[in-house]
Amino acid sequence: MAHTSREKGKLVVRVRRIKGQVEALERAVENEKSCAQVLQLVAACRGALNSLMSDLIEGHIRYHVLPPRLKRGSGHAEAAEEVIEVVRTYLK
Repeated sequence: MAHTSREKGKLVVRVRRIKGQVEALERAVENEKSCAQVLQLVAACRGALNSLMSDLIEGHIRYHVLPPRLKRGSGHAEAAEEVIEVVRTYLK
């Protein structure tokens, strides 16, 4: 994952933030918070994980699937952009 090595610091911060959200969810369940509060925390966790996954998939496509020599506007580059957009939409 060469592309993630360059972004390692940012990724670690995001994962730690997600960890904090999951810990807040655990506390909410343990403390028998309302269903609405627990569901809001679940949605926040899911959104954070989906966003992280979307960014990782986009990086994978850009750095491992799409050869760097292909220029924007080529058929392969356009297809890769379409896949990235579908992933973003799906994981939103």
